[in-house]
Amino acid sequence: MTDPSKTELPRIPLAGVIGHPIAHSRSPALHGHWLKRYGIKGHYVPMDIAPQDLKEALHMLPRLGFVGINVTIPHKETILQLADVVTDRAALIGAANTLIFRKDGKIHADNTDGAGFMANLRQHAPQWVPQAGPVALFGAGGAARAVAAALIEVGVPEIRIANRTRLRAETLRHDLGAKLTVYDWVHAGDMLQGASLVINSTSLGMTGKPDLRLPLDQLERGTVATDLVYTPLMTSFLIEAEERGAQVVDGLGMLLHQAAPGFERWFGKRPEVDAALREAVLRA
Repeated sequence: MTDPSKTELPRIPLAGVIGHPIAHSRSPALHGHWLKRYGIKGHYVPMDIAPQDLKEALHMLPRLGFVGINVTIPHKETILQLADVVTDRAALIGAANTLIFRKDGKIHADNTDGAGFMANLRQHAPQWVPQAGPVALFGAGGAARAVAAALIEVGVPEIRIANRTRLRAETLRHDLGAKLTVYDWVHAGDMLQGASLVINSTSLGMTGKPDLRLPLDQLERGTVATDLVYTPLMTSFLIEAEERGAQVVDGLGMLLHQAAPGFERWFGKRPEVDAALREAVLRA
């Protein structure tokens, strides 16, 4: 007869998000909604991990039952040096936001930001097609890099990019190729002429930050305008763009969609991004 005390019960899968700080993260509400909705026995927890503790934490988390984690500021770049396997897109972007702790002990790093951006666009602006015309992109940070790589992958003809520090935009062009055209920040408004899609990837317009102050005179009616900022949902940039006849897409959907691949890999269920999820995250 088997001794019950020696029977190993299956572990409840754990996932979470690491950053420093992390209290502001909406990811626990997002994944918590999915876990409850699909009746999955699992947990998703926020963890504030300082940079000097990152390496030790990564080796400890799988032992504690974690199957994977999301990664946010300031660890998204550093994590690539600690992962055993890095996807091509994470390497191209130079940052990872999703880790899988594999059964063979290896840490698998991926970046789902670009995929999340494209899924949000397809959901809320389905009429936009990559070949419709140039894309205007404000900002050249990690989010811009992920978005630009995704846009190139789907076949946009040109990405016009401007950043307050021009060198950063030039570096992005060097890394991603000739489809990028760099504009000086003072001439960023000129990028809008004929653009089919306009994107703010900077933190300007976020609660507590200055507004994105660029002339939108050349923004054409029917252009799709989207902001990666989602606090507030309607930034001053989106409000003005809508007043000028653009179709606006807020940034919350990108957060929701980028989370789906990780959830599926960790918990074995492809989750749905719908109105109920948006509401749950907005309430958090």
